[in-house]
Amino acid sequence: MAQYFDEQPNVISDRQVVDVALSDVAFTMHTDRGVFSHGHLDTGTSLLLREAPSPSPAGHALDLGCGSGAIALTLALRAPEACVWAVDVNARARQLTASNAERIKTDNVCVATPDDVPDDVRFSTIWSNPPIRIGKLALHELLSRWLTRLADDGQAILVVQKHLGADSLQRWLIAEGFTCDRIASRVGFRVLQVYGGHSD
Repeated sequence: MAQYFDEQPNVISDRQVVDVALSDVAFTMHTDRGVFSHGHLDTGTSLLLREAPSPSPAGHALDLGCGSGAIALTLALRAPEACVWAVDVNARARQLTASNAERIKTDNVCVATPDDVPDDVRFSTIWSNPPIRIGKLALHELLSRWLTRLADDGQAILVVQKHLGADSLQRWLIAEGFTCDRIASRVGFRVLQVYGGHSD
């Protein structure tokens, strides 16, 4: 069975159009089978986009696990002077995000594999609906890799389902030396805010 975190989904393509309408931005994007949230904007991502504080207006922003690009496109529209990195291991997801960015005429989205992002890039903003289903160990490794690249004054916003371990993830982040607050809890999801200046 294909998973949205496979590098090369082997399911037949079935593109569907999704409308994203927020209080400040609106756009239409394509989704596809083999990519997270096919045919709809998932509840967690919708909550993140509505509850996240404004992204830094400049610098580097990251959509970690970009899928079809809803988060990256919102970041790009809300912070047009920022360089938005849309990162995913899934090749079909990267293609979708790139084509969606082109369709809505944003020129500040850079679609990349995780290893394509230069090591010296530090992020003022990270927004993510992280791939919880890759397993706890892999998730912890993923978050450690990217959250330690927050700028000292940067912030990350993560949305996680409560029944998939949002509270234990927050405890782990704090134990790892991150400052992490819960800023929203709704429709079975937690929205967590992680601050830069990680202490080892």
